[in-house]
Amino acid sequence: MSDFFSSPEFNEAWEIFKTQFPTAIWETVYVTVISTFFAIVIGLPLGVLLVTGEKGGIRPIPSPLLKLINWVINILRSVPFLILMILVIPLTRAIIGTSIGTTACIVPLTIAAFPFAARLAESSLREVSPSTLEMAQSMGASPFKIITKVLIPESIPSLISNATIAITTVLGYSAMSGIIGGGGLGKIAINYGYYRYKYLVMIIAVILLILIVQLFQSVGTLLAKKTDKRLKKA
Repeated sequence: MSDFFSSPEFNEAWEIFKTQFPTAIWETVYVTVISTFFAIVIGLPLGVLLVTGEKGGIRPIPSPLLKLINWVINILRSVPFLILMILVIPLTRAIIGTSIGTTACIVPLTIAAFPFAARLAESSLREVSPSTLEMAQSMGASPFKIITKVLIPESIPSLISNATIAITTVLGYSAMSGIIGGGGLGKIAINYGYYRYKYLVMIIAVILLILIVQLFQSVGTLLAKKTDKRLKKA
């Protein structure tokens, strides 16, 4: 065992860990949180629209428009992330000014994640009891008030749980972005593990990714429990 810790491979991995991993961890968390935030900002309203805009919903919208929204979401969810990153390079360059780097990865990550976030939001909102919405309607509440005062607040625990799923999914996507020059732990794992066969460095990167996932999952689960009224009553 002592031979392993004194080996050139370990010493090299330790040096890389000290010099490059702190920045890589920060870049991974930064791009994951920001991309998830934008995905939720876009996806949540779409989820609300899918639930409230259907026939018999709180605020029905024209059927062709609803079908178009569903079609766009389904198409974007069907495109593999690696292909999507390449397809949106011109858009990324137009928005960020470059298609390479940590910040540039936010654009494809957001585009890949917001359809997923929309479906998760739709699923959460559909869990609200129809009788609760009918009661709000019978009291004369406007569609906007029903959405902001009843539909979304009643869905908070489920929305938080699904947001946790979304952020861990985005984290996995962010690791893949290293292939096209994105930063973070994914870049280290690919550059050293795939191109240079430094498997110890790759294993460390994978372990750190797992730990970050566990952190996000633990925080999300805790927040979901704290906002769940059913648990408070129990």
